[in-house]
Amino acid sequence: MEKVSNYRKPLELYSSTEMNSLSGVALKIREEKNGNKVFYNNNFHIEPSNICIHRCRFCSYRRNDSSQKGAWAMTLDEIRDYCHEKYRKGMTEVHVVGSVHPDRDLQYYTSIISLLKSELPAEVAIKAYSAVEIDDMSRSSGKSAEYVLKTLRDTGLSAIPGGGAEIFAPRVRREICPDKADASRWLDIHRTAHKLGIRSNATMLFGHIESREERIDHMMQLRELQAETGGFDAFIPLLFRSANNELSHLGEIGIIEILKTFAISRIVLDNITHIKSYWPMLGKELSQLALLYGADDIDGTINDSTKIYSMAGSQKNPGMSSLELKKMAEECGFVAIERDSFYNEVKK
Repeated sequence: MEKVSNYRKPLELYSSTEMNSLSGVALKIREEKNGNKVFYNNNFHIEPSNICIHRCRFCSYRRNDSSQKGAWAMTLDEIRDYCHEKYRKGMTEVHVVGSVHPDRDLQYYTSIISLLKSELPAEVAIKAYSAVEIDDMSRSSGKSAEYVLKTLRDTGLSAIPGGGAEIFAPRVRREICPDKADASRWLDIHRTAHKLGIRSNATMLFGHIESREERIDHMMQLRELQAETGGFDAFIPLLFRSANNELSHLGEIGIIEILKTFAISRIVLDNITHIKSYWPMLGKELSQLALLYGADDIDGTINDSTKIYSMAGSQKNPGMSSLELKKMAEECGFVAIERDSFYNEVKK
C-alpha cells in the first residue's frame, strides 16, 4: 500500500462505533474554524458538454460522441442563451465544468470565460475547469499548464473547482480512470494555480473500490499541498453514485461509512478551513447529517443547472432557494450565511 504506514490513528477512527464521540470531535474543529455558521452561495452551473475522450468507469455523465443518446455539446451562442436562462439577480458565482471534448481547444475555453465576463454582472465570480480539463488544454495546445492557467486568469477566470481528483492511489486509478491526469499532475496543476493567485477547492470521490487507507492517503496528500500553498478554500467529499455506470454492480456504501468519512475529513484536513456537504450529490437529509459530522458548507442554489450527479441517480432537477438552504442549516441548529466564491459574507 502506497504511503499509508503513518496513518494508523485516523484509520482507527473508521473502526470506532462511537459515532457521537466522532461527531463531537469533528464539530469541535468546525466550531473553532467557523463558529456556528453554515455557508451557502447563490450560484448556477454550466456544463458545456458531456462528450468525453476519457472513459472513467464511475461516470454516468459521459457520452462517446454526438450520435449517442443523451449527448450534448454547447456552442458559444447556446452557452450565452443558457447563461441568461439560469442567471438570477443576486447570484455571485457561475461554476463551469464538463467533459474533455475531443474537438474543443484552448481558444474555445477562453472564449467561454470572455463570454461570461461580458454577459454577467461584475460581482459574479467565474469558477471554471477542473485540473483534468486544464491538463487537456495544455496537451492539446502544446502549452504548459502554467501558460493555460495564466491565459484563463487574464481572460477573467476567478477560481478553479476541485474535480478530477477521484482517489490518488495508483491502484485505484488504474481500475477506474486509467487514461486521465494522474495524482501528481492534478496536484501540480493546483499548486501552479495557487502560485498564480488562483484559489481552488479539492475533492475526493469515495465509496467505490478504494480502501479506507487510500482515502486517508488522499487526504494527507491534500493536507501536504495545503501546508505548502494555502490555496485550497474547501474540501468536498464526493459520494460515488452507482446508477448508469460501469461500477453499478458495487452498489453504494451506507450512511455510517459516509458520516465517518466526513468526520475524519474534518479531523485530518485541519488546515483547510471548509468542508462542503454538497447537497445535489448527497440529497437534503444526508447533507444535513453531514453538518453534524464536521461539514460547514452546503454549496448553493444551483437552479437546476447540473446533470453530473442526477444522471448517476442522485437529486433530480437540483435547485433550492436561499430560504430552503437557510432552513436546512437552521434545522440542525446552525446559522446560515450567504457567501461568495471566496467565503466573504454577502450582505443583503
